[in-house]
Amino acid sequence: MTAPVQPRILALDHAGVLGGAELSMLDVVAGLGADVRVRLLADGPFRQRLAERGVDVQVVPMGALGAVRKQGGVPSPAALAALWRVAGRIGDEARQARVLYANSQKAFVVAAIAGFRCGRPVVWHLRDLLGAPHFSALNTRAVVALANRGAARVITNSAATAAAFVAHGGARGKVRVVHNGINAAPFDAVTAVQAQALRERVAPGAGYVLAVFGRLSPWKGQHAAISALTLLPADCHLCIVGAPLFGEDQYEVELRRLATTLGVSARVHFLGFRDDVAPLMKAADVVVHASTLPEPFGRVVVEGMLAGRPVVATAAGGVGEIVTDGATGVLVPPGSPDALAGAVAALRADPARAAAIASAGNAHARAAFSVPAMVQGVRAVLDEVMG
Repeated sequence: MTAPVQPRILALDHAGVLGGAELSMLDVVAGLGADVRVRLLADGPFRQRLAERGVDVQVVPMGALGAVRKQGGVPSPAALAALWRVAGRIGDEARQARVLYANSQKAFVVAAIAGFRCGRPVVWHLRDLLGAPHFSALNTRAVVALANRGAARVITNSAATAAAFVAHGGARGKVRVVHNGINAAPFDAVTAVQAQALRERVAPGAGYVLAVFGRLSPWKGQHAAISALTLLPADCHLCIVGAPLFGEDQYEVELRRLATTLGVSARVHFLGFRDDVAPLMKAADVVVHASTLPEPFGRVVVEGMLAGRPVVATAAGGVGEIVTDGATGVLVPPGSPDALAGAVAALRADPARAAAIASAGNAHARAAFSVPAMVQGVRAVLDEVMG
């Protein structure tokens, strides 16, 4: 009998929840197949999704390390002790692999120490824009210094993410840009009848439906979408799809209060976290991306295109690499409810233009942001390091 072949890649993520970074990693590791095993630092729906896709996944609890925040200062002694402990455990397992692949900042710090201890190279998949306000100055300097010393390569999900890394001192030669890929199949599977039935359930009585998707967080701009709704006709409704994932529960309370204060609570529908994103997008008339700060990439924008809906998005960060204004989508300034409402109203007033933008966006998303292209790009970087 022959011994089983050990996976060459040990992938690491700190989260158990399903954010955009985790959804992209899910497609990456599923595409890598038997060549990868995954270790998470927290349990949750992400582990379940990985297991459903046939991925070898286990949880290595991070303990006090979980209290460390990107905007924080010097970690506590307990957090540092937990970091050393977890990195040691990951390092022991990584000796059986050829490369460590880290999908988040916290995971990268663990992987970098583990890689140093066991002599294995580390690839960091950077999916955030480094620097304020998302990262404290201390954490930005620390993670960039660690990347320059401890990462063999840094994959970024956009040129904007790469530029922010380099602007904060990151080594340009280590960077490889691989745009996120989104699977079009779930969107293609939704019929017009299904979408209409769902629309009538989630936004009864609506003449025109706006929908914004993503975790509830101040910088994601759900408040701007609610404010924009007040400038639109009374038959316009807004669906807010998403939940607070990282301790932002108070923001949801504030959003509901804002809708009541502005007199639009009957037209704002809080749908929470949903698995049926594709049907919900196809049930809307327009998909709104309202982030008030630059996006590292803009997954929701691509998803809206794949749903065949016109997308109105804020022009900052990686979104500019996805949308050509007026052709494949409509771009507006971040944090401007007036501009957002104006763009939506213009699309509603000109259905032919809205349909043309939706069609062009759909074709572009399929051509430029496929899952096979993303998996191929990540595999090429990993092979480059292992080779």
